[in-house]
Amino acid sequence: MCTVVVGIDPGAETPVVLAGVRDEFAERPWRPPGAHWPEFPRLVGGRDLMAGGTWLAVDPDGSRVAALLNGRGVLAEASIRRSRGDLPLRAAASGGLPDGDLSCYDPFHLLVADIGGVRLWSWDGSRVSEDKLPAGVHVVVNSGWERGEANARVAFFRPRFAAAPRPSASDTGDRSWQAWRGLASGARLPVSDPRALVVREQLPDGRVWGTSSITLVALGAGALRYDFCPRPADPASWYGVLPAPGTR
Repeated sequence: MCTVVVGIDPGAETPVVLAGVRDEFAERPWRPPGAHWPEFPRLVGGRDLMAGGTWLAVDPDGSRVAALLNGRGVLAEASIRRSRGDLPLRAAASGGLPDGDLSCYDPFHLLVADIGGVRLWSWDGSRVSEDKLPAGVHVVVNSGWERGEANARVAFFRPRFAAAPRPSASDTGDRSWQAWRGLASGARLPVSDPRALVVREQLPDGRVWGTSSITLVALGAGALRYDFCPRPADPASWYGVLPAPGTR
């Protein structure tokens, strides 16, 4: 279960803060965030080497981030199926849901955020819905935007993110980022805990499925910060992607 936590405060110096936790099979190859796509030269994100796309893309010039989660519903027909990994790239570049027929995609949730607000599109294989998220802290998982307390992960983490000091997009150190980093890194819950945000499981066929990376993005007026953790079991592996090292 992938997870996106987004904190929205329109009146704040940093109106939007986003934490993205990616869960995937351990053997699926990927590269850490970079400018990997010549057709989208402004965009930065981690590249999925199997399909070529991404799960999260950042446009530093537009102060925008787009994140993708797999959804639930009717799968696309095999003869026309496309990877969903192009959706965050096209959304980060355009600022909205990409134009065109969605029937070639398996179900998804696509979140697009800039300093003007956060929108979420959900495609179930039959119809697409759109929500503009209000001020507050919200959690999106594979079942969609979870507003209640039925999901154990959401019930545990949403109030903790809401109570934590917000990261600042203009912070050149780590002081304002420590609380959200600690929560996004799993808040020290065991990976087997039903509330766990960072997970790891060995399947009967021997494959390992679990959290492969964590992202934090903060959007402010004239400022954007993008931090990345490539080894969720090692909190010391966090590093800054944007602004580029040496430019802060």
